[in-house]
Amino acid sequence: MPAYNDLRAVCAAMHQAPELYRPAVFWDAASATIVTELETEGIERFRSLSTPLSYFVPTWGVPVSGFTAEQVQALTDGLQGDFPNAKKAHLALAQFLSGEMAAQADYRVLKAADDPTRLPHLHTFTESEVGTPVGQMSFEGRRFSRSSMNYLLGMALLKKHLGAELPRVVLEVGGGFGTLGELLAASGMPGWQYIDVDIPPTSFVAEWYLRQVLGEANVTGWAQTHAESALPVSSLPQAAVLAAWQIEQLQGQVDLFVNFISFQEMEPHIVRNYLAQAERLQARWVLLRNLREGKPKRVPGQQHGVDTPVLGDDYITMLPGYELIERSTLPFGYKTVDGFHSEMLLLKRRD
Repeated sequence: MPAYNDLRAVCAAMHQAPELYRPAVFWDAASATIVTELETEGIERFRSLSTPLSYFVPTWGVPVSGFTAEQVQALTDGLQGDFPNAKKAHLALAQFLSGEMAAQADYRVLKAADDPTRLPHLHTFTESEVGTPVGQMSFEGRRFSRSSMNYLLGMALLKKHLGAELPRVVLEVGGGFGTLGELLAASGMPGWQYIDVDIPPTSFVAEWYLRQVLGEANVTGWAQTHAESALPVSSLPQAAVLAAWQIEQLQGQVDLFVNFISFQEMEPHIVRNYLAQAERLQARWVLLRNLREGKPKRVPGQQHGVDTPVLGDDYITMLPGYELIERSTLPFGYKTVDGFHSEMLLLKRRD
């Protein structure tokens, strides 16, 4: 049984943490709703619960596609009513609305970009069904969610530039439900280590998920580490999920620093602090997925959006000790219909 008392305890601790490590308006209200859903519906179903699906469990279809379930039904019913015998059109519409077309496009990029003879192995990954996922797709006998595919595309971009060096110690800020740790476990890299730093309740979910897919003995979390004043990277197990403010207790070096999508939800001074931590830990590589044009500004009275968007160029400016290696909206990112394009940024520490 998940220790929901630990969830309540880490949430309470978060509200006493420095402002840099507390959720912004975008996340604050959602966090309380997620806690309630986890406790009432069960963490075992978190990948099919409404609020996680809207915030940290991305899908190719509803709700991330831009269509609501009602709109999908209306479009399906309309085509069926007007053209009941257009079977190919029905199949095409179903594939489009479910997100299968977009998922297959991502998979084609992965297949074309990856070299299966080199580490880290990406071609062996198949996602678990822990958390009762919806919107999971299968290609050539392997399972993927949009979350895992996002990371696979990012790792494929990184892999192009690695040469013989491998990023064995990976630090991620805002790791969602721990997908990158699951991917590293299938990578074939010896001696890999994954550290996920995040705010609760997502950190709680990631810890639970990784315990299921990696084994209890290979994962540590806030309950086991919160009393420590220092957390040497070398002392942590294969996977560690820490509360956001614990990043300041980390000591040592990391090979790769990752953030996918969550920096765009933060204000610039918060992002700048996390990137300063990456520099302090001497991360050799920085891999980011972000909105090139930044998150839309918040409208008064609404929780979505930010006060000051962080633009794609801002990340490069915030990392003066790093060289931009590659910037990609296509093929590794995603060109959106609303003009807020999702791009990948790969930077390397200057020697």
